[in-house]
Amino acid sequence: MAVLNELDFFQKATLRICGSLYIEKALMNCIQYLKKVMPADWLDFCFYERDLVGLRMLALSSTFKAIKLDQLIHLPLEVRRHLEWQENENIRVYNSLEESPVFQRVVAKYPQCFKAEDYSMIVMSMQIEGQRAFGDISLYAEGRNRYTEEDAQLFSLLNKPFAIAMSNALRHRELVKLRDRLLDDNRYLQNELIQLSGDEIIGSQSGLSDVMEMVYRVAPTDAPVLLLGETGVGKELIANSIQRLSHRRDGPFIKVNCGAIPDTLIDSELFGHEKGAFTGATSQKRGRFERAHNGTIFLDEIGELPPQVQVRLLRVLQNKEIERVGGTKPKLTDIRVICATNRNLKNMVKLGEFREDLFFRLYVFPIEIPPLKKRIEDVPALVSYFIEKKAKEMKIKAPLKLDQGAIEQLMTYNWPGNVRELENLVERALINNRNGPLTFKNMFLIKDKVDSLKASFKTDEVIPLEEAMSKHIRKALKVGNGKVQGPGGAAEILKIHPNTLRKRMKKLGILYGRQRPKGE
Repeated sequence: MAVLNELDFFQKATLRICGSLYIEKALMNCIQYLKKVMPADWLDFCFYERDLVGLRMLALSSTFKAIKLDQLIHLPLEVRRHLEWQENENIRVYNSLEESPVFQRVVAKYPQCFKAEDYSMIVMSMQIEGQRAFGDISLYAEGRNRYTEEDAQLFSLLNKPFAIAMSNALRHRELVKLRDRLLDDNRYLQNELIQLSGDEIIGSQSGLSDVMEMVYRVAPTDAPVLLLGETGVGKELIANSIQRLSHRRDGPFIKVNCGAIPDTLIDSELFGHEKGAFTGATSQKRGRFERAHNGTIFLDEIGELPPQVQVRLLRVLQNKEIERVGGTKPKLTDIRVICATNRNLKNMVKLGEFREDLFFRLYVFPIEIPPLKKRIEDVPALVSYFIEKKAKEMKIKAPLKLDQGAIEQLMTYNWPGNVRELENLVERALINNRNGPLTFKNMFLIKDKVDSLKASFKTDEVIPLEEAMSKHIRKALKVGNGKVQGPGGAAEILKIHPNTLRKRMKKLGILYGRQRPKGE
């Protein structure tokens, strides 16, 4: 071919190669021109991943179809040897599939595209500034013996245009991935902010002063924190404070309710998964730990984690790395872990329900948050805060007043549901008395049951002590819906230690728990 024709070929092909930042589109534009000057049915872009012992296919195009890919084709040892023997050759011609076991695998991988019985190929390794290729461009033509050395020489003129265009296209593809990832993170964090109920700590100068002192001590460090306390005491708000006071305050703060995720999904939710890792995994997904990189993850109800997830969490704490479900490479993470539970982890360790090594990893800096009944002096401030908050949510503009004696009534209650119960009580009062004054009469469900229980014993009848005690305990069990201990349980109603109550029940022949017949 004359020099002028080669120059004309180079210019026209280069314009098409560099006409798009999308690899598959650039290849389709190019092959539409190549087909006019040489045999050309398919054009692909791939590179050899030595660590994963496979060929990574990124694009496959014909004159009428452009296919975006990101698939790894595994290569057996003998096929890899064949490929590595050819690594120093910048351009290679194969006039049948028998000559190249590598491309036998490529053709077999995409039968919907390669439908002929045999193919001829020109394979060109791309180079920039004399450096070893970062990928290969392969041209396919249906049938045997379709290419000559002259075809290969002409195709080789496009080495630098292909190399520059593919390099730019790869960078563009990576930028698109990063953009999508940032948009995904932004959506996720916006949803978290919408759900955030507030982070003001009421009682930080009184009933929670000791807790806040511990928060100020641990917040500047990266040590894991374990928040302990009954349901509804405000563990999430304390976690918010630790994050806000830490050097990670500008990083992500990812919250996970471990008890709300099904066991079948929790691995994927926490650690992410690769495409095809299991049925339904149609795309790659980053887990909560990956999202928390350079920030903090808050694991609420940590005692609900199944054993296999406890093992993976231990690895995160020990090695600072995670591995997606179906993944082959661990990913380093820089995160701070805050956990919370209302369960007795020490007892769970003794019973074999929680890993001992994980417990000691988490038990670096435990913070016990007292229940509301032990900081009853905080009730007035909490009531004022919840009235203002709920009135704003309910669009009540007029200032609301409390009924006379309302605060005293609230401060004599035992608060088995803690701060959350108080918040719900205030909201219920606002619904019933939108114009005020707010009253809380007949709203204490558990206390009402206790009062009715006491009233039922107002009688002049004298019966044996053990019989009276048995009746009293049975009524307490009935009021407590069969529960011996816990909020609203018989032990709390009778103001007695649960173990003491069980001993008396055993002595009186009162069955409880699993001892009770079904339906009783």
